[in-house]
Amino acid sequence: MRESSTALSPADGQADFYAQNGYLIVEDVLGADELAELEADLLKLARGGYGVTGIEPVAVGASDAETLERILCIHMPHFVSPVVRRFTAHPRLTRVLGQIVGAHLRPGLWNGGVKCMQSMFFAKPPGKPGQAWHQDECFIPTRDRSLCAAWIAIDDAAEDNGCLRVIPGSHLAGTLYPFREHSRGDEFDPTPESHGFDESGETAIELRAGSVLFFNGYLLHRSRRNTSSRYRRALVNHYMSTQSPLHWCLDQELAGGGRHDSDNRSVHVVCGEDPYTERGYTVPANPVYLREYIEHGEAAPA
Repeated sequence: MRESSTALSPADGQADFYAQNGYLIVEDVLGADELAELEADLLKLARGGYGVTGIEPVAVGASDAETLERILCIHMPHFVSPVVRRFTAHPRLTRVLGQIVGAHLRPGLWNGGVKCMQSMFFAKPPGKPGQAWHQDECFIPTRDRSLCAAWIAIDDAAEDNGCLRVIPGSHLAGTLYPFREHSRGDEFDPTPESHGFDESGETAIELRAGSVLFFNGYLLHRSRRNTSSRYRRALVNHYMSTQSPLHWCLDQELAGGGRHDSDNRSVHVVCGEDPYTERGYTVPANPVYLREYIEHGEAAPA
């Protein structure tokens, strides 16, 4: 069941709720026309319409279902799609991001600036697995724990089609849990799972299309197999404070050498000020890539 008490308006204390629980639901961020535009553009991407290396054009006459069947995730569509890039900076997204990304910091320690470093399109067709417990911060490290995902529901997301599931408050300790291989190929894709924590507080987050789940990079989350006959498509964008350098190796686009003193400039600012503007911004070579579904135990494609 959707927890209506978590769907807050800007006047209802979004920042405090997010800081305490590690997530925030904001309903009806995108309207029907915007959803239709985004859906059409992502289907164009999946069909090979942007001429991206690694995403081969589908056969003439292939159905939408045939096009999406193989897609676990398409990474970084905002680098080639002007539509997706525009949606990463949607004003109703940035209005919330400008309140919550630095909500855990004391007043005066955050200038309100937010930058986007990643977009991801998940198709999750009927019958496909979810992903086991993990924390996004393990993959995208930040200095100030400001990493924030904006999970935009393109379809209604419910328990039967594999909505996201979170452990409220699991971000508070600032602990990054270790990974291990799992044997639940019936339920999850082959990505290793985080372990070593109490998962009894797990909460399913159901969203109607056009709503957004924001969550902190340290928050433990997962999703289960899609057991319905419906898709569970989502566009997920990742953001962080502009004040924190990004120690993340994307196609070797690291300025300064080592991770501890590097600042990946494959980003764009969506609100506020960037104190590192003089370093410029870069676009990595061939940034967009497709992750296809593979059977558990198989090697992932190169």
